[in-house]
Amino acid sequence: MKRLGISIYPNHSTPERDMEYISLANQYGFKRVFTCLLSVDGEKEKVISNFKKTIAHANELGMEVIADISPRVFKELEISYDDLSFFADLGAAGIRLDLGFTGSEESIMTYNPHQLKIELNMSNATKYIDNIMAFQPNKSMLLGCHNFYPHRYAGLSYPFFIQCSQKFKDLGIRTAAFVSSHDASFGPWPVVEGLPTLEMHRELPIDVQAKHLFATGLVDDVLIGNAYASERELAALSSINKDKITLSVELYENTTKLEETIIFEEFHFYRGDVSDYMIRSTQSRVKYRGSEFKPSHTPDIRRGDILIENDLYGQYAGELQIALKDMKNSGKTNVVGRIREEEIFLIDYLEPWGKFAFQKV
Repeated sequence: MKRLGISIYPNHSTPERDMEYISLANQYGFKRVFTCLLSVDGEKEKVISNFKKTIAHANELGMEVIADISPRVFKELEISYDDLSFFADLGAAGIRLDLGFTGSEESIMTYNPHQLKIELNMSNATKYIDNIMAFQPNKSMLLGCHNFYPHRYAGLSYPFFIQCSQKFKDLGIRTAAFVSSHDASFGPWPVVEGLPTLEMHRELPIDVQAKHLFATGLVDDVLIGNAYASERELAALSSINKDKITLSVELYENTTKLEETIIFEEFHFYRGDVSDYMIRSTQSRVKYRGSEFKPSHTPDIRRGDILIENDLYGQYAGELQIALKDMKNSGKTNVVGRIREEEIFLIDYLEPWGKFAFQKV
């Protein structure tokens, strides 16, 4: 099951504010919490106490907390890779290793008696994961999670992201990546120009970022990197269909009730005999054969338009299509709606026989 998650930074907030945010996210179906134990300078007991309090609250709500641990904290707390009891005492479900060991240590950690999951940094294309696998880890206890990038233009390139993610997916390891809130104001460090994994996501609406990550088929969990996302953003993410590409569509004024029904209520799949120009969903022309589809809005067609053939196209009347390219309109095709501009690139992720749906803007 694919999941949504949030991030909290106890070093920069209060337990009360973090718990309030966790409760709100939980109301919208979020199941994961990423947190960062950056340092335990000065008030070690207080920092640990605050972590325990916040993690306990998330656990009570059935949320899984993974704590990102810096090497500095390992050293400060004198924690060894073969004794992770400290993190079990915190109440964490697992720990994320931003910087790894030699491979053998990670393998041993996956057999820890506390059943803590060991999450690895996915944002590298080295032989790191291959090396760990060579030491025979308990693979069921391994997770992967990308980094996030507060510096503008420093986020991962898309080809590199795919290369890194595919390595973990091929091994059957659960994966995660970050999206960035536009309403959040802070992260773990002073510089925060958004906190996405992918640079191409930095200015996109948060729900489009998440739709894209799920559409790649390489990401199981999508986490909001910065804090605190607004309730509007949490609601937008919770409305996403994580398993089926669902495109936001704005209808044109003269779209009929029947055409609207075909768009939003019928089941759509990508007909397998592929065209360069359109994605065809043909079942509606069968179901509604004999119904009236008068020619109405028939301008030239642009990539991203939603089309329904009208009566002038004979047996094709009632067929729904998504335009992949700009095309001349013969007058036989009603242009009934348009995919939200920021989401049009997602149609490239639809594959023959793939299922898809639309949601009304």
